[in-house]
Amino acid sequence: MSYYDYQKTNRYFAQVPDDVKDIATEELKSLGGKNISPTFRGIYFTASQKALYTINYNSTLINRILAPIISFSCHSENELYEKALKIFWDDFINPNHTFAIFSSVSHSTIKHSKFAALRLKDAVADHFTKQRGLRPSVDTKEPDLWLNLFINRNKATISVDTSGGSLHRRGYRRRSVQAPMIETLAAAIIKHTGWNGEKPLYDPLCGSGTLLCEAYLHATKTPPGVLRRKFGFEMLPDYCESIWEEVKYTGDGNKKVIAKGLISGSDISIRTVKNARYNTSMLNADENINIEQHDIFSLEGIKDSIIVTNPPYGIRLGRDGNIEEFYKNLGDFLKQKCTGSTAYIYFGERKYLKNIGLKPAWKKPIANGGLDGRLAKFELY
Repeated sequence: MSYYDYQKTNRYFAQVPDDVKDIATEELKSLGGKNISPTFRGIYFTASQKALYTINYNSTLINRILAPIISFSCHSENELYEKALKIFWDDFINPNHTFAIFSSVSHSTIKHSKFAALRLKDAVADHFTKQRGLRPSVDTKEPDLWLNLFINRNKATISVDTSGGSLHRRGYRRRSVQAPMIETLAAAIIKHTGWNGEKPLYDPLCGSGTLLCEAYLHATKTPPGVLRRKFGFEMLPDYCESIWEEVKYTGDGNKKVIAKGLISGSDISIRTVKNARYNTSMLNADENINIEQHDIFSLEGIKDSIIVTNPPYGIRLGRDGNIEEFYKNLGDFLKQKCTGSTAYIYFGERKYLKNIGLKPAWKKPIANGGLDGRLAKFELY
């Protein structure tokens, strides 16, 4: 077995959207990360094996955690290929495994990330072909090993994705709606509310139930990785099964029981409600989360509660009608029927903030894919 960069330094890179790096930094600290250094689109940190497994299992905000195996000067495709060919890939996979590569290239002689990824793929495959006459296959959906290639200013870093695919894929959202909210974004919204379970939480436009599920994970301290079948760190040459079992045992043992009715939601579509109920059942939370069919504007009110919701916008409106008028009616509903509550509304398109007719206590920028979204807090006296 060779000795790789992450083993020498215990240093890793967490891919995190820039808008949530502040709360992701706090989360990393709480899960055992040390020497934390936020940077563009992520956070560098050091961690023991136990902390690395713990962060992967329990993080609500991080997309992936990369373990660098080698860094080198790289000015050409041939240089990339030759360096990668010398890595002892048998430490990570064998010809019966599958692998895939995601890559990023900037300010370098090599201009195209897809071509760079192809050369790295060739090096991995050729290593096994020369050694054994067999080679592993590429699987871009659920490979056994995800590799990351990052080339910036002619310096290349090849890393193993210790998460084994994006951590936002919790595994509970089996049935979806059009343009669903990504799970890590929903988790960030729940974190920003500061909700501690003292007041009921309600989502009156719940869609597939993502905000409700993330609220449940938060309130019960359920590890977000509880449904994942595998993690990328299980493919590392120094993987320790006993430490991983200890991490799972500790994480699962911290789960709390919450009162039925603490988390509730509704949606106008019965089909959407059924999908949301099915998704909550994946977490065995269907007994704790109450979801019913209601048009938000027919509700009697939501008083003395925490309201968290992601209203429809653009392609998510799903109905004919004036979206500006929808937001005006939403603002009227909050003012007139939700006294004593605090509402946290996520605007996927921030331009609709002006249509709600309420003055926010604060606004936080949180991007949603390519959209410049805003989370706004409204105190409803």
